[in-house]
Amino acid sequence: MNTWFECKVKYHKIDNAGKDKMVTETYLIDAVSFTEAEERITKELEPYIGGEFNLVSVKIANYSELVPNDNGDRWFKCKVAFISLDEEKGIERRTNTYFMVQANTVKEAYDNLEVALKDTASDYAIPSIQESALFDVFTYFGNDEQADKKKPLKRTLTQLDDEDEDELVVYQEDEDEVEEEVSEDELPEDEA
Repeated sequence: MNTWFECKVKYHKIDNAGKDKMVTETYLIDAVSFTEAEERITKELEPYIGGEFNLVSVKIANYSELVPNDNGDRWFKCKVAFISLDEEKGIERRTNTYFMVQANTVKEAYDNLEVALKDTASDYAIPSIQESALFDVFTYFGNDEQADKKKPLKRTLTQLDDEDEDELVVYQEDEDEVEEEVSEDELPEDEA
């Protein structure tokens, strides 16, 4: 299971007035460990930050779910209290969970959260929504999403059909994998 990590990064940035100043920005990254979080945030930020930058801190964030919205430009930390009834004692119990919701305003964050929770079976309340200091969020892409990004090999096998030519493209996941050349004589009869 992956965990959300808050990473604070400090670097020199030129502001709108053209002055060079030191800024600290907070990013949220999905990773399995502190080591992976540090490695991934460094890799993600290298193309965007021109000079050197320092990773000031990495800490585990207590967010259970992310609710992205392409139209939103800010992230809001939303506290959701799931309500259950303790039948033995006859009291109401609240379990607090935190969601990160992307929106432009607090009202929009509330509406986006309501949409995300519409299929929830249990009762809930939203006691607080506050704007966070997150600059950006980097999610982890699992194997299913990476399958779409596999690179075709340089060499392809061509199948000749009576009516047209179809190109059979062989994919590889890792550039270091060794590729064997296959001649048409080695292919099974139905593929030759």
